[in-house]
Amino acid sequence: MSTTITGRTQTITDVDAETVLEDKGPKKTRRRTRPEGSGPISKKFEPFTVVSYICVTLFGLFCLIPLWMIIAGSFTDESVLARTGYSLWPAPFSVTAYEMLFSGGALITSYAASLFITVVGTALSLSCTASLAWVIARRLPRISRPLTIFAYIPMLFTGGLVPLYLLVTQVLSLNNSWFAVILPIMLAPFLIFVAVSFFRQLPEEILDSARIDGAGELRIFFQIVLPLSKPILAVLGLFYAVTYWNEWFMALLFISDPSLYPLQLTLQNLIANVTNAASLPGATAAQAAAPIYQLRFAMTVLTIAPILLAYPFAQRFFVKGLTLGASKG
Repeated sequence: MSTTITGRTQTITDVDAETVLEDKGPKKTRRRTRPEGSGPISKKFEPFTVVSYICVTLFGLFCLIPLWMIIAGSFTDESVLARTGYSLWPAPFSVTAYEMLFSGGALITSYAASLFITVVGTALSLSCTASLAWVIARRLPRISRPLTIFAYIPMLFTGGLVPLYLLVTQVLSLNNSWFAVILPIMLAPFLIFVAVSFFRQLPEEILDSARIDGAGELRIFFQIVLPLSKPILAVLGLFYAVTYWNEWFMALLFISDPSLYPLQLTLQNLIANVTNAASLPGATAAQAAAPIYQLRFAMTVLTIAPILLAYPFAQRFFVKGLTLGASKG
């Protein structure tokens, strides 16, 4: 490399160890170059960073170890569980509880019922929540305020269990129907207002530009608002999915056909029957030796597995959606 200084040419031989001057407009900035062949820059860990990593690792183990002990307990023989309790490794290994749960095919039917309730219910809840929240967020005259009151009143009080039962069974005639589980919990007022807060933070300039180009409200909502609202929709969907998956009380009220029971109600009835049969005075040896503790662990594994598998798909939107939807707009 060469530079011209007062008419003479001066050669710089060791560029890698020198400071290079760069002209950027009227000012000169100094940029220091690294020597060629030098190794990677060693990252210096500060004490706070080290302590943070240690604390996060310990907290992760604190959360994972109980989960692993439940999984290990579901594969541990009942006699060992009754004698020693929890362990980190299933010894002796036993699948008696899973064989009992999957015998007869009732569990497969219950899984299908819970999947239908969760998928259809989450889709309906997301559609209704997003639509209602968008109308409230627009502050439209004579529409938004009544809908706000309509969504806010259930946060204060409800009609009670008897009116709900009469409405579902007598008016809607949804006895022995999965929609009797879906409709009563289809809208969560708190999640509606979380979505309203998120929608009010969307850039108004984008919406005005779409209106100038001739887009109607429905086109703006489906083609602009919903694509920009993926984080909050993922959060709402996860909350609704967990609620529908764990719901059993509505099924207990409105479903009497065992073939339509969701997974949670089926497992609850199963463990209750096994426990009662084992505690009867005239119980046989097989009934008295029923794997009650192992069944409880296996039921926990079967119920939490789908939610644990679904969470990673929404995790990247989860924190962002909670943060954006939590501030008051």
